[in-house]
Amino acid sequence: MKASRILGGVLLWTGAITVAHLSLNVDWSAISNQRLATAARKLNVAYIPVTCHLTCPVTDYISRRSASSKLSVSRNIFIPHLFQGFPEIKEALLADQMQAAFMVAPMAIALRAQGVPIKIVYLGHRYGSAMVVAKNGPIKSLADLRGKTLAIPSRFSDERLLAFRAMKTVGLRAEDLKMVEMPPPDVAGALAAGAIDAFVMGEPFPSQAEMGGFGRVLFHARQYWPDYISCVLVVRQDVIDTRPETVQALVDGIARSGLWLEQGKPYRDAAAEFVGRDYYRQDPALLKWALTNPLDRVMYTPLSPYKPDFEFIVSMMIETGVLDRQIAFEDFTDTRFAESARTQVAWPFPPASTSSAE
Repeated sequence: MKASRILGGVLLWTGAITVAHLSLNVDWSAISNQRLATAARKLNVAYIPVTCHLTCPVTDYISRRSASSKLSVSRNIFIPHLFQGFPEIKEALLADQMQAAFMVAPMAIALRAQGVPIKIVYLGHRYGSAMVVAKNGPIKSLADLRGKTLAIPSRFSDERLLAFRAMKTVGLRAEDLKMVEMPPPDVAGALAAGAIDAFVMGEPFPSQAEMGGFGRVLFHARQYWPDYISCVLVVRQDVIDTRPETVQALVDGIARSGLWLEQGKPYRDAAAEFVGRDYYRQDPALLKWALTNPLDRVMYTPLSPYKPDFEFIVSMMIETGVLDRQIAFEDFTDTRFAESARTQVAWPFPPASTSSAE
């Protein structure tokens, strides 16, 4: 009798754990979406918890709460999916688990150069990356990086190119220090623990180190790279070919979110609250710091892909050994969606409307 009670208790406990797992960790909306006919499916869009991808959750949040069906972009066309690093996004995109993704620009260019059928259609934001060192550590200038360990988000990242561009001004070369790839959410903790000496990453992770009192910004991206961009929105070519109106609606929504964020501090504060709480699983105070300290620390206009910006990135990729040949701007970019999005205006959504969770 006692044994049967124990067995019953174990089964009950196992069942409860299973139900909790299925409800918390299984994305039922994504599973249901995959069972639909291809033309009827929502796009799966990948992002990581950085400010360069902020317009993805902002578009999802606001369009889900818009009274007008005409404004309900995400409810109708896409499902946002949180990732922790760019290598995982790349694999999901290649496997067609994701049909669109925010990723670092050089990775998108390199994939296209390798024949992967994707195109850049829009930008994430401008500026918003920085090199951070230990607040009370030995690195006081770029020259002090010699012999140190520097974390970057990916070998194929604008942050790596930014580091090379800055290092070049003091005569440092790649072999003068150790570069390690690290998922962006891990870098602040690694710096605090002394596992790395510095990192160059997108926000909010420089802000995280500043707020924690253990990190200091050595330089911001714009100091060495005017009009710097980090991440871009890419879409699979098969989706562009068969569902251009859906791609346009996605880009329009992202554009409107960028314009919404540029309306001032109340809008950025509101975004920090709901994105940190409902999407990034971060303290909203961290995002508020990154988005408002100061307001131009990150900028969400202009986000159209401009040819000179990308030709410069391609030249830097060749110079630093991550691309072995020239690739034409038109081969990896489709600008028609951004051109149409220029007529968009900010979401008619007051920041006070974001205070209650769904």
